[in-house]
Formats: sequence, structure tokens, C-alpha cells
Amino acid sequence: MASVTYRNVTKRWGDVVAVKNLSIEIPDGEFLVFVGPSGCGKSTSLRMLAGLEEISDGEILIGDRVVNNVAPKDRDIAMVFQSYALYPHMTVYDNMAFGLRLRRTPKQVIDERVREVAASLGIEQLLDRRPRQLSGGQRQRVALGRAIVREPAVFLLDEPLSNLDAKLRVEARAFISKLHQRLGTTFIYVTHDQTEAMTMGERIAVLRAGELMQIETPSNLYERPRNVFVAGFIGSPAMNFFDNSMLVEEGGRMFVDTGIYRVEVPADRYELYRPYVGKRVIFGIRPDDIHHPQYPPADIVPSPIEANVDVVELMGNEKIVYLEQSGKTILARFDPRADVHVGQTTGAVFNMANMHLFDPETEQALQ
Repeated sequence: MASVTYRNVTKRWGDVVAVKNLSIEIPDGEFLVFVGPSGCGKSTSLRMLAGLEEISDGEILIGDRVVNNVAPKDRDIAMVFQSYALYPHMTVYDNMAFGLRLRRTPKQVIDERVREVAASLGIEQLLDRRPRQLSGGQRQRVALGRAIVREPAVFLLDEPLSNLDAKLRVEARAFISKLHQRLGTTFIYVTHDQTEAMTMGERIAVLRAGELMQIETPSNLYERPRNVFVAGFIGSPAMNFFDNSMLVEEGGRMFVDTGIYRVEVPADRYELYRPYVGKRVIFGIRPDDIHHPQYPPADIVPSPIEANVDVVELMGNEKIVYLEQSGKTILARFDPRADVHVGQTTGAVFNMANMHLFDPETEQALQ
């Protein structure tokens, strides 16, 4: 097992900067997730660590060793790809044993490791089959098994669940998390799916256009996003934003005036936000914090609004409601008991205890 350090790492292809000045310290045994939209540099960051892409500037360390010029096979890492990359002409057993054979590991040791790992993954009955005879979930476990038998210092997983259906993805997320807990090895995982990131990572590194936007625990990332991009990317459905809002103070009370709604700021935020009174701000509120007035959670700081119901999506345990007013649509999570129908006007309650304000110029959080 080993820690991983990115130290001012940059990757260029000509004039294109894929990763810009990336610095992250990943402690031994941590499960870190790189997340972001397509083209943000997350897979490139992983491939530089694996030795599959050259580093333009900076250093990558595995443990205390700089590995910039170390061959991939000598980095003591194992990588699981989106395509699984199994050899189609080999059996499951031979796929899992292949890396050990290249290292000239004794046959008895190979057999013991392969069968032990196969049993732990629940694929011991598949050892004589070939990849074409396996389901997507089984292939994913074989790819993981091939990595585990090598007993690497670091596991690298590049969108390994993207080829699975929705049900298998949920099962595989839990399986990989349990696997990390059991092995205690450093896991670095790449995904564009923020749900995967939030449910699996001990910390999440959010990338945008090759730059690190924020690295935090899932709860801190969700509750205290550093900027508009992170706030909008993390969370499903995404945060609602009112771009041209104004912070105003009247009669000893403070309000956010969105131009459509005027909602009251909690008293414990007055001192924090007072320097921005009279200025334009971006106001953000998550769908989770917009409730039906008959079913508000306890201990919220409520500020009521009214809007027209445009769409209602019944999800079983909740209703996702699209609320429209003056051409602006926002999403809310209502209690499933809420009696709302398309075309009607309904009340709603903002939980202002979880409000967010951002600077419209820098898009950084005011906190």
C-alpha cells in the first residue's frame, strides 16, 4: 500500500492544456474519486499516474518515489478500465493469472491467489469460461479480480461501471466500496457520474477544464461548494440558481430579491453578508430545500413563495416538481403526499438555512 501525490502536474498536447497545475495528496488507503464532465482531465490525470501518458510538468509520487520516468509495469499499480480489457481467447482463470505469470510467480502461488480472489468475488464457478460467455457484471468482477491478484499498492479505476445497467451499477458501487474496506488499499476512481462519486468516495476531487475546482468529503462538497460550478455539478437534481439577485436590508432584516421572489436571509448570516448589501449576487437553493408548505421538515428556516406547477414527477418516495413563475423554472423535492397537479398554483417553502450566495464576477461562494 502507498500514498499518491500529484505535485504541480500539467499535461499538454500542443497548445491544449488537458491538466493544469494539479496538486493533490492522497493518503495511504484513501478512496479518492475524480469527477467532472467529459474533457475535464480526470482520465488523463489517472493515466499519467499509471504511466500511460507522459507528464509535461510537475511530479507524481507513489509513496516517496517519483515515478515520472518509471515504466508502468514497475509502478506497483493495477488499473481497471471502462472496457474491462479482458483477453477474449483466454479463460477467466488465465485472464486473472496473466499478470502474475509475466512476473514469473510460482504456479502454486498463482493458483492459490486466483482461486482465493475468485471465491471472494463470487466468480469461482466462472474460471473455465471465456469473456464472451459472461454478463457485464461478471466481466467487471473478473477485471477487478485480475487487479486484486497482483496485490498492488494502488488501484486505479477508470469509469468501470459505465457499461452496466442501472441495477448492476448500484450493486457494483456497493461491491467496490466493500472491496476497498476489506483490502485497505489506496483506490483512485474516475467517473462523470456525481452519484457514484458521492456514494463511493471518502474525498472527491472536482475537475473542470483541467483545473481542480475543489477537493472535499462528499458532505462538505454538497453543503459548502466553493463556487457555482461545484454547486451546480454536485447534487441531483442540480441546484437552482437566480443569477441577477440583489441583497437588500430593510427594517433590520435582510432579504435576497431575485426579481421574482423576495426571500428572507437567516439572522445568523447577517454579519457574513452585510458587506454585500446593495450588490448583485447569485442566489442558489437546492431542490432538497424547497418543500411543500404542508410537509416542511422540522427545524428549517422557512421563507414562503408561490409558483405554477409545470411538471410533476412521482418517484415513489418523493415528487420532483417543476415550478414556474415569470418565465423562471426551478425544481423542488416535495413530500409524496403533497397534493400538486400540473397547471395549478401552489405554495412552496425555501429552507433558507441552506441558502447559498455567490459573487457574480468570480462565481466564488460568499462564505
